[in-house]
Amino acid sequence: MKIAQIGIGGWGKNHTRILSQLGVLSAVCDVDKKRNKEFGEQFSVNHYDSVDSLLDSEQFDAAFVCTPTSTHSAIASQLIQSKKHVFVEKPMTYLSKEGEDLLELANKNHVILSCGYIERFNPAVEIVKDFVKSKKYGDLVMLEFHRENRMPPHIKDVGIIYDTSVHDIDTAIWLFDDTPEVVFARAGKIKHEHEDFASIMLGFKNNKVAIISSNWITPTRVRTFNAICTEGIISSDFITQEVKIETNNDTEIQRKEKQEPLLMEIQNFLGAIEGKNDLTVKAEQAVNVTKIAEAAVLSSQKGVPIYLDFK
Repeated sequence: MKIAQIGIGGWGKNHTRILSQLGVLSAVCDVDKKRNKEFGEQFSVNHYDSVDSLLDSEQFDAAFVCTPTSTHSAIASQLIQSKKHVFVEKPMTYLSKEGEDLLELANKNHVILSCGYIERFNPAVEIVKDFVKSKKYGDLVMLEFHRENRMPPHIKDVGIIYDTSVHDIDTAIWLFDDTPEVVFARAGKIKHEHEDFASIMLGFKNNKVAIISSNWITPTRVRTFNAICTEGIISSDFITQEVKIETNNDTEIQRKEKQEPLLMEIQNFLGAIEGKNDLTVKAEQAVNVTKIAEAAVLSSQKGVPIYLDFK
């Protein structure tokens, strides 16, 4: 299998490293000529400064797209029409309508389209998902997410909802195995062109709720979530991958062998292309996350809840 990496900046360089480790990286592409030459030489692959030149000169099966969000739709569309399987970093597109168009195009061209919602591959989330499915600690009632850090310097075209909160929106959908009925959000900006802090409430059926708090203000890096169940509270850390369970009678710590979620995510996509496994993050789910992010931004602007209708 031959894979092209498009965008080798902030996060794309990590994809490049792993694809090279897996022995499938065949080319890199970035508008920064100095950067694409540097990475091409480092990983001993061909390098290009445009998708046009990549498609004209390179034979490959699939591409990973790690470019600014505003460019995702056009780049992915061009690749899909060239019959390439495509993995797009989150969010899949800025507008959900663009995501729906990509999904339709992928189905028409019989290629696999996926999106980078990496926390589904985090061992801490996997542990909680197993507990929720087995109802070991009763029914899942509420989720609370906290993501805090200084603003990443390479994120310029979207705010914290599209860049950061989407991870927790997707994880909430994944753990509840459902889409929310209503979104209410408050957000603001202090140092960024777009919003750099946000609180989002997702209301699911039967009064179940996810509360998502994100900011680019605090100096320390926090990535935690709590799953409140009828028979216990499960507290998890995305970074350490540790899970703590508290019940009336006991406190227990669980941890799987620490793994790199990005490696697991990339292997899942490559395995789906080869027919070895099911795709964990389906394009339809990525479109739904974008719809919820759109609703959160709109709710914050208007100061009202936004009701959703997923058909």
